Amino acid sequence: MSIATEYFAFHRQLQERGVVFSFVGYLSEGILFSLGEALKQKMSLEDADSRVIKRVFSIFVEQVQNIIRYSAERVEGDLGKPVELSSGMVVVGRERDRFFVVCGNMVRRDEAAELQRRLEQLASMDKDSLKSYYRERLRAPVEDDSRGGNIGLIEIARRSTDPIEFGFVEVTEARSFFCLKAYI
Repeated sequence: MSIATEYFAFHRQLQERGVVFSFVGYLSEGILFSLGEALKQKMSLEDADSRVIKRVFSIFVEQVQNIIRYSAERVEGDLGKPVELSSGMVVVGRERDRFFVVCGNMVRRDEAAELQRRLEQLASMDKDSLKSYYRERLRAPVEDDSRGGNIGLIEIARRSTDPIEFGFVEVTEARSFFCLKAYI
């Protein structure tokens, strides 16, 4: 199989799954900004509703920030200033009449059980419960091991039009691949 044939098949598979935007690799805040701008422009050029664009963009940003903060695959160094890059994937697509945002990244297996518990809790909540839980968490002190306010997942669940979907695949004794999907 030629390289063109192989990658064309990959490209076609993404199109068949409704993917309109994807990125796999190492991410930083600067890359997040650039990808976010490209995503907003792409959706605007396709005449997507401005409210939908804002919701997709918001979920996209939260998901990429989770990769940046929590991916177990990261490189760090000093290039005259500290540099941190976190590995993951983010995909935006359309299924029928709605958009979806999927992220995936490696997590430490010892963190996966707690993450799964939190996500199961969020997926089981209705919109009113999510709203009150969000307010409660905003007033709560930041957890010691958190690299953010720990409200990003709640924000994703609140902005999603359906319950969030997620899963884990055990990759090694120390790591699992984590995937989260939100619909808009």
